[in-house]
Amino acid sequence: MSFAWYDIVGTLGVAIIILAYILLQTERLRSGRLAYSLLNAVGAVLILISLYYTFNFPSFVVEFFWLVISLFGIGKYFSRKNAQKPQT
Repeated sequence: MSFAWYDIVGTLGVAIIILAYILLQTERLRSGRLAYSLLNAVGAVLILISLYYTFNFPSFVVEFFWLVISLFGIGKYFSRKNAQKPQT
């Protein structure tokens, strides 16, 4: 079995998402932190890149929504930060 560059990229994406989940479960990272959503978004993008070359519709749907939800978390993080700033 040989791996193309996009297989390696997709595998790296899977590893990043698994790492984020391990960090969450071991309480080294909280779900409200920016790092958690960023790790998930980066992982999903890398998997989507690999799916561009070896398409699988169910996997695409999961990763697409994983990315959208992660982007929502990033937006929520920044809106919370802006709400906490003192008004001048």
